[in-house]
Amino acid sequence: MISFRNVRKSFGSKEVLSDVSFDVAEGEVFFIIGQSGVGKSVLIKHLVGLLYPDGGEIWLDGEEISRFGEAQMYPVRMKCAMVFQHSTLFDSMTCAENVALPLRKHKGLRHREALDEACRRLDQVHMREFAERYPPELGDGMRKRVAIARALTLDPRYVLFDEPTTSLDPVSARRVDKLIRELSDTLGVTSVVVSHDLVSIFGISDRIVMLYQGLVRMLGTQEEFRRAADPVVQQFIHGRAEGPIE
Repeated sequence: MISFRNVRKSFGSKEVLSDVSFDVAEGEVFFIIGQSGVGKSVLIKHLVGLLYPDGGEIWLDGEEISRFGEAQMYPVRMKCAMVFQHSTLFDSMTCAENVALPLRKHKGLRHREALDEACRRLDQVHMREFAERYPPELGDGMRKRVAIARALTLDPRYVLFDEPTTSLDPVSARRVDKLIRELSDTLGVTSVVVSHDLVSIFGISDRIVMLYQGLVRMLGTQEEFRRAADPVVQQFIHGRAEGPIE
């Protein structure tokens, strides 16, 4: 389980997170939503040690990790993979070679073994037939799926998705949504998804947390969000120009 407890984070005089607390249960597809700049991506970067909180605690599987040093973060990063908004694939390597890279580096597999395992991972994201293609030959959505395959190579318990459908066309976006849901349902992966894509949010989430002005505004299921009386929540989930959100 993931627990954020009274997490605070500022950049200079700008306070981004002022007191954020919530839990993410094992195996769920959990969405973090809110306006741009509200601290969604900032929050999940704390889980893999890319940022450290100014105050509060972050717990992962019973360990308080927010003060871990670099060496202590290594096993955390093995169980907690991150898929960034941009796919960050190497253009000069095939899809299979991109996916095989962490297998060679972290599991010590030989080149052929790593490629065989990479093809198995590509099959999990429905990209096996493109194993020998290069990233520039593929569309954004297909590259995203290859990046997800690479994230799965070390069998993480948690996968963090930072705006996974941003810049994708509607068909590619829904394929990525379907894949995230499949990972939870078939592999038991816990997915934490940063997004403001309303179709994704109300299509595949188990629970949702909304951040607003550095705090948790609401935590609940899709249905609870739809029925919420809070005008801030309603303005956001319906994409209205008029309302309390400036």
